Amino acid sequence: MAVFIMVAGAFTGAQVWQETAARLEAAGSGVRAVRLTGMDAGRPAGSARVDLETHIADVVAAIDAVGAPDAAGGEEIVLVGHDYGIHPVLGAADRRARRIARVVYLDCPMPRNGVPALAAVPDPALRAELAGRAERGERDGVLEPPGPEEWRRWGSTAGVSEAAWERLARTAVPQPLGTLLQPLRLTGAVAAVPATGVLCTRNGAGIELVQRLVDFGDPALAALAGPHVTFFELPTGHWPMLSCPAELADVLLRAAAGEGHRLRAAGAGAEPPAHLRPFPLDVPELPRDREEHVDLYVPQEAEGPRPAVVFVHGGPVPAGARPGPREWPTLVGYARLAAAEGMVGATLDHRLHDIGDYERAAADVAAAVELVRADPRVDAERIALWFFSGGGLLSAPWLAQPPAWLRCLAASYPILAPLPAWGPVGHRFHPVDALPRAGTLPVVLLRAGRETPEIAATVEAFVAAAGDAPVRLELVDLPNGHHGFETVDPPEETRPVLRRAMRAVIGHLTG
Repeated sequence: MAVFIMVAGAFTGAQVWQETAARLEAAGSGVRAVRLTGMDAGRPAGSARVDLETHIADVVAAIDAVGAPDAAGGEEIVLVGHDYGIHPVLGAADRRARRIARVVYLDCPMPRNGVPALAAVPDPALRAELAGRAERGERDGVLEPPGPEEWRRWGSTAGVSEAAWERLARTAVPQPLGTLLQPLRLTGAVAAVPATGVLCTRNGAGIELVQRLVDFGDPALAALAGPHVTFFELPTGHWPMLSCPAELADVLLRAAAGEGHRLRAAGAGAEPPAHLRPFPLDVPELPRDREEHVDLYVPQEAEGPRPAVVFVHGGPVPAGARPGPREWPTLVGYARLAAAEGMVGATLDHRLHDIGDYERAAADVAAAVELVRADPRVDAERIALWFFSGGGLLSAPWLAQPPAWLRCLAASYPILAPLPAWGPVGHRFHPVDALPRAGTLPVVLLRAGRETPEIAATVEAFVAAAGDAPVRLELVDLPNGHHGFETVDPPEETRPVLRRAMRAVIGHLTG
């Protein structure tokens, strides 16, 4: 029999598992919803210091309270951590690895040894504030629970009823600061414990996205494709124990049985991963000219300086991804297509490795643009910027203050607002808010008809806002297209769209 030991996230106590626990018990499983010290409903932490080690000890005690398995198998412990709760769960699993049958990551990050839970707080401003308090030695205080309109900053509230939210708000308690500031310490024993990730897709992540991250080849993510790692999706927001407790219970039972989707190891598929598949158009095999973090593709018979198109990749892309984005066939294909049309095409690498990296990624893009403009083969007064996927937020500073030499801005299947799981992403990176200041800048938007709902909602908000702004928006639609359509959809459907979009951009550069 499986015994589920369940640990809730920030500001919440054991009562959040009530409905899910009842369904697990009805299925014949044991359930222990851990009451973390200082986190009982209505009773904030007292004067004694409460930190991550305190909560790890709470989970270890819950493990030790379960009888050891007998020769016939006995009880198998499945640890479930939601949000912050994954940190004490992993700490406890590391100390009792031989007792744990599986760890379930419920819509939460992958904590790393030596890193505090603070790193997973979605609000960058709040992270900075709490880090400052830690530097000043203020480690014994508490973080007050979110107000009624602030819960969305901690994750998508999709699917949660008004009554459930009222109950959550009523029972929410302050989070002891020490639980967020103390680094997680792991010996590595937990790495041998089977694991399951449960992804809440309306919070912005799904199995396909995780597979793409593994495909990038970062060694740090290779373990996600291990033989004892499985995944499930739930079409809901960040609090499935409130929005779909029955479905969550079913997934947990299946996870305990070892079921779930298994990822393909990087390079193990019969064909290359999506980001390394060939560009759908035949383009000249032009050599690249590399300067710092920029690659230029220059028409071989060009006379005089030529307009340039700078292609800005999406993300986040793991820092260890090899090859880097500027060498991906799609980006190189776009740059060579621009060169075939008489333009200079440029690709670049920027450091959008995490949701909190938009500022430094924006600085990398700005530096790349200046490198391109400074090249004597480039007409510095005729530049277009073309953004992809998660790089769409990087378009906002250019929309807010378009320089005279920026003749066009293009975007392919872009993310144009922070996704629910991302939390606030800095005020400079909201393209919808920047639109009123874009003037009459031409914008070419390639829209995938079968985009994921969360991303499609950001695109539609942008299109609606453009209708009230002087910006000149041109939509290029691929009705049956998916995110990253160049390499995942039939070439006969994507080729006309790519040509049309490139012609539109070139028209604005040369007109």
